[in-house]
Amino acid sequence: MKASDLFIRCLEEEGIEYIFGVPGEENADIMISLLDSKIKFVVCRHEQGAAFIADVYGRLTGKPACCLGTLGPGATNLLTGVGDANMDRAPLIVLTGQGSTTRLHKESHQATDLVRIFAECVKWGTSIHHPDSIPEIVRKAVRIATTDKFGATHIDLPENVAHMQTLARPIPPQRVPRAAPSPEAVAHAAGLIRKAKFPIILSGNGVFRAKGSDEVRAFVHETGIPIVNTFMGKGVVPTSDERYLFTVGLGSRDFPAIAIERADCVIAIGFDMVEYHPRSWNRGNEKDIIHVDMSPAEIDENYRTSAEVIGDIGRSVEALRRAVEGMAQPATELYSDLRTQMQGEFSEYENDEGFPVKPQRILCDVRKVLDQRDVVLSDVGAHKMWIARHFHTDEPNTVMISNGWCSMGFALPGAIGAKMAYPDRRVLAICGDGGVMMNIQDLETAVREGLNIVVMVWTDSQYGLIKWKQTAAFGRHSHIDFTNPDWMKLADAFGMAGFKVEKTADLPGALSEAFACGRPALVEVPVDYAENMKLTGRLKEIPFEQFCNKLDSVDLFKAIPENSRRALAESMDEVSFPAGQTVFSRGDPSDNIYVIWSGRAKIEKEGAGIAEVGPGEAFGEMAALTSDSRMATVTATEDLVCGMVTGDEFRELIQGEPDIALQLACKYAKRLKES
Repeated sequence: MKASDLFIRCLEEEGIEYIFGVPGEENADIMISLLDSKIKFVVCRHEQGAAFIADVYGRLTGKPACCLGTLGPGATNLLTGVGDANMDRAPLIVLTGQGSTTRLHKESHQATDLVRIFAECVKWGTSIHHPDSIPEIVRKAVRIATTDKFGATHIDLPENVAHMQTLARPIPPQRVPRAAPSPEAVAHAAGLIRKAKFPIILSGNGVFRAKGSDEVRAFVHETGIPIVNTFMGKGVVPTSDERYLFTVGLGSRDFPAIAIERADCVIAIGFDMVEYHPRSWNRGNEKDIIHVDMSPAEIDENYRTSAEVIGDIGRSVEALRRAVEGMAQPATELYSDLRTQMQGEFSEYENDEGFPVKPQRILCDVRKVLDQRDVVLSDVGAHKMWIARHFHTDEPNTVMISNGWCSMGFALPGAIGAKMAYPDRRVLAICGDGGVMMNIQDLETAVREGLNIVVMVWTDSQYGLIKWKQTAAFGRHSHIDFTNPDWMKLADAFGMAGFKVEKTADLPGALSEAFACGRPALVEVPVDYAENMKLTGRLKEIPFEQFCNKLDSVDLFKAIPENSRRALAESMDEVSFPAGQTVFSRGDPSDNIYVIWSGRAKIEKEGAGIAEVGPGEAFGEMAALTSDSRMATVTATEDLVCGMVTGDEFRELIQGEPDIALQLACKYAKRLKES
């Protein structure tokens, strides 16, 4: 048979149902072979959109779809969507056409080394040089794409190879069962959980890849351990669960982040480092980290694991649940205040009638209109931060957020993939007026395919997230304005229904009508992004204001200007040590400085006896002036709560505050004299 026919038969054998793409001259043999295939080819209006459609289809189903482009610009147009799928761990097969092998060694029309170009955006890729290798290559590409961690793989098919004849046949796929965790690893992790005073679960995207939500819910229910999730982990437990502390990952410290700071043990389940970097929640490496995943932990300065439970996530969590059965549940007073404060913020604008509409009100109305099985896709922009923080779901994999690659233009085409994966569910893409224009052309694809997706556009004629970030960092913004089309005329031109929200009370009705119209629909909602900086202001006071006030009573810091104390407070984490626990030992690295909020500790220095420190006193501060190892051992004599800042951050502060440097120098000289 012809090589292109064999190629399609191999994809069929793997269970591939869809190819999304744009046909071209160099993949013409593949396109003709598809005429006799049960695989559905969906013509898209841009290759980037095709990749996003396949990306979301793979996220939701766990089965790879294909995206296709021809050589040169057709292939490079795929790259953004492919990178998004790969970094957000969605199974995806990338198919590119290529010039004949007889011209690839020289300068040639549209020819370039696509395997090299895609190498940084896929788990594996290769070019087919002989038709007999097609079965092996397709089998390998699908296996790698669907092996944890999921991702994209790339097959490049030169036009002359696609036209060749072959006697090869497809290789039947064999699914590899996921391994069980090591009993020794489970026992070690369980021991750490049992001894922890305040363990917390950090649930990530991998839980959904492994379909482990039920086991995580049972683990939370039986152990009483509170849980936070990443942006891509929303829905892992019901919002109503009293142990659910909502979503982490916002650029600023928020109430869920404080919960992690308070914890002494973090059980990271299916956590990908691209979701919420551990430097944001484990500075100083004070916590025990238990890594539960199919793959060993990434090496990172702030992700030093105390235990790794490697294997099928569901089986691992179930094994941990049995191993800690009967453990003492963490005291609710350790975290209940944080949940209460978040709930207060969620309900604050539920009935707000201001116009343009506040982000919080929009999301309250969206939640009321949709049921828990419906799917919401967030594009990238200011609205993404509000969706991550304020939009709640009780079901896994019903909120799609691009967070690793963080790609604008994701949601509109992604909604097409979601509707094809779940035709019986309502699918809503929430976009900014910046991101929606990046793949607006694939509205035609939705109309042609008869998919009743709804695209909600939050309009403010600005790149809102960039304005938010610039204003927070510099107090002003630059080059973020643009103009918009008439959205209702645009919808009509595409053959869609259009709904414009002209007062806040109209929003629920407009959204309901959009879903009931039986065709793709666009809903325009003017948004009040003045709320962005208001949120930033509130978050800066959580708990910076408390820390700043406390530092005012600490001898070492009360003489410095308030703005410097605030800078130090913003760098601080709160850590706790039960009575009897060693904070650090003589000879340990000098990496963190501690200020005692409550409790007491003893300092034992060789040849110098024992000293005690209590509230308002600092210890470990010599790390700011010397890189020598610790000269003393510090142990909590009472339950100890401290503010902690890393040595690097402290050194940066004192470079601009000579008064602190002078006090430290005098203190250090006195200690040297005493020793």
